[in-house]
Amino acid sequence: MLKGRDLLEPMDFSIKELEDMFDLADRIIEDPAKYVHACDGKLLATLFYEPSTRTRFSFEAAMLRLGGQVIGFSEPNSSSVAKGESIADTIKTVACYADLAVMRHPKEGAPKVAAHSTEMPVINAGDGGHQHPTQTLTDLLTIRRTLNGFDNITVGCCGDLKFGRTVHSLIKALSRYKNVKFVLISPEELRIPDYVRKEILMKNGIEFEEVRSFQEALPKLDVLYMTRVQKERFFNEEDYIRLKDTYILDKSKMKLAKEKMIVLHPLPRVNEIAVEVDEDPRAMYFVQAKNGMFVRMALIMSLLGIEG
Repeated sequence: MLKGRDLLEPMDFSIKELEDMFDLADRIIEDPAKYVHACDGKLLATLFYEPSTRTRFSFEAAMLRLGGQVIGFSEPNSSSVAKGESIADTIKTVACYADLAVMRHPKEGAPKVAAHSTEMPVINAGDGGHQHPTQTLTDLLTIRRTLNGFDNITVGCCGDLKFGRTVHSLIKALSRYKNVKFVLISPEELRIPDYVRKEILMKNGIEFEEVRSFQEALPKLDVLYMTRVQKERFFNEEDYIRLKDTYILDKSKMKLAKEKMIVLHPLPRVNEIAVEVDEDPRAMYFVQAKNGMFVRMALIMSLLGIEG
């Protein structure tokens, strides 16, 4: 159903298509040995124009665990981009060698330019402060596996909601499910952008509140989605230093939360989640990271038209 398609933002796939992909991810988790040759002879190109650890490693691990191979670069100075080559020319050249490509780029819309320049499937692995759809697939799979679905949940997003593309993508994706409520926890300077507030939440009649008090919000939540304040998105280092420690989740705050609330984080963390929280069974961020590999395995198979 998804063969040959691109994934540029969370809404590119229907709810039914997402459910089919999550079902495949569940089957891979249950019996990974069954899929070790699913992508024999296939080649994934990873085009990372800005640093990444989890996203790049999880894509590479996903393809290798499916029996495929990986080519690519992890920073643009090691490619012809340093010589001034355009995104369109880069992707057209890569399409001569690979079966699909994954792109991370600091400029919003860059993966879309790439996708329009080739018939090879292109996956957006993050474009500036815009979208990060495969992290959203990871988040959704983790929520589905732990809470058994998405309807009637209250999701708290905490930290850098202005520049946090993972938050923007997650809100957009969850907006399609029934009776999902959002509590948006941030300092004034890092509130969600107007386009998320107006074009996604208000336009779709989704219940949400914007608050500054972490402690007051915690007891309401089924999911707490923590984010780091991203130093690389700030123009002024003084603003970063002033805001970076605004919200820190520790054991004492976890006592305020529901017994079955789950804590997610796209990682890397800095100090916004104390290490002591890792021992709490509600801390799901490392399970979430592993789910990222499995859902990317399902995505690669789906875009290549390989049944599982």
